Amino acid sequence: MTGSSNRTYLDYIGGQWTVSASGETEGSINPANRREIVGFVQKSVQADLDAAAAAAKEASRSWARLSGAARGDYLYKAANALERRLNEVAEMMTREMGKTLPEAKGETARGVAILRYYAGEGMRKVGDVIPSTDSEGLMFTTRAPLGVVGVITPWNFPVAIPVWKIAPALVYGNTVVFKPAQETAVTAALVMECFHEAGLPAGVINMVTGRGTVIGQGIIDHPDIQGITFTGSDQVGKQVGLGALKRGAKYQLEMGGKNPVIVAADADLDLAVEATISGGLRSTGQKCTATSRVIIHSDVYEPFKKKLLDKVSAIRVGSGLDGDTWMGPCASQSQLDTVLGYIERGKQEGAVLLCGGKQPQAEELQDGYYVEPTVFEAVTRGMTIAQEEIFGPVLALMKADSLEEAIELANDVRFGLSASIFTRDIGSMLSFIREMDAGLVRINAESAGVELQAPFGGMKQSSSHSREQGQAAIEFFTSIKTVFVKA
Repeated sequence: MTGSSNRTYLDYIGGQWTVSASGETEGSINPANRREIVGFVQKSVQADLDAAAAAAKEASRSWARLSGAARGDYLYKAANALERRLNEVAEMMTREMGKTLPEAKGETARGVAILRYYAGEGMRKVGDVIPSTDSEGLMFTTRAPLGVVGVITPWNFPVAIPVWKIAPALVYGNTVVFKPAQETAVTAALVMECFHEAGLPAGVINMVTGRGTVIGQGIIDHPDIQGITFTGSDQVGKQVGLGALKRGAKYQLEMGGKNPVIVAADADLDLAVEATISGGLRSTGQKCTATSRVIIHSDVYEPFKKKLLDKVSAIRVGSGLDGDTWMGPCASQSQLDTVLGYIERGKQEGAVLLCGGKQPQAEELQDGYYVEPTVFEAVTRGMTIAQEEIFGPVLALMKADSLEEAIELANDVRFGLSASIFTRDIGSMLSFIREMDAGLVRINAESAGVELQAPFGGMKQSSSHSREQGQAAIEFFTSIKTVFVKA
């Protein structure tokens, strides 16, 4: 292996970096250069998970007894540590996951902001005074933490998604067992080092790396883990939900999307094209909120298509560490194979390939998991590429003769995560807001925009109908306790 790192990143259990009971490791591969291993991570086993859960359980009562302000202070310290190491973490993210360095820096900075936001949440109210029918009684609500929370996260946002789950879990008084995606476990270990630097009490936060079939399933089944927050595919998410329901654990699922952009007849086409490309192709389309379907009014279909293809054809594909790169590789061989498989399925089912659709031929790209940005047209609603989440840089163009038809097409999938429309007409905006079955709707902006202070989650098969981020996070990570006091 060229440029390989021999460092092995350990589990973090009970405040200590811990060697797995398995003694086995595996290399984390740079998707821009499959010959480079960026580090080794452990293939942990049930015994490691049991140790982490025991440490979290042991720490849970004393952590919950701290004031919210005191817990928030630890998050401030973690934010400062992550900020100090922003460039290091971002570069590792790019090397391990493939997104461009500017995107990785932006994501890491967002992690810093999330930690500071939830540090402040430690000072907010946690209940209300409620009038009692007893004139001599006092009735109010407070909130109790769940206890130990299992955090299972994907590889596409290896800093932001773990942090937006871990930070509220901690500030609301829970302890954490964290299982990152194995593909980005080195980046996750660097984030854990920041929590370690912040000096959190032993056992409050723990990380165990390993396969989903072992560690992920172990979290689902573990009797000492009272809540599970998961982001990933809808197939795995349903397994998480069923397993948690079976033993009575609380669960939160954020899953797939098949997100549409509607381009109305009166749209600013230049703005719509820029947002479609950014929303659909940045991060190589590997976002749950990425634009996948582009539903264009027939009156502006041809001029929109021309502008789009002109821009897409100019996209530079390459290593995310190269300053001239706009789009990096797919995150893994399996993800590349999945994307290429969907492209082939689109051609077989009759969609017309307008550009891209294959691996680039440049010699310097042959060792990476690269695919060209791809655009199809003549896509009909029943086609696989119009219904299933591809998680790659593939746009499916569809025509509509009216706003009503466009919204009906946009809703004709099992997902409902995000959606956007480009129009100047206030009536069209209001119709879209009212009729669109999605948890996040955006007007004259790309589908992939998510802000940390706002609730985030989907409808239909995109989520368990709970919400993450913002003040809405308290609803999952705590239970309401009603108190009645009479002297």
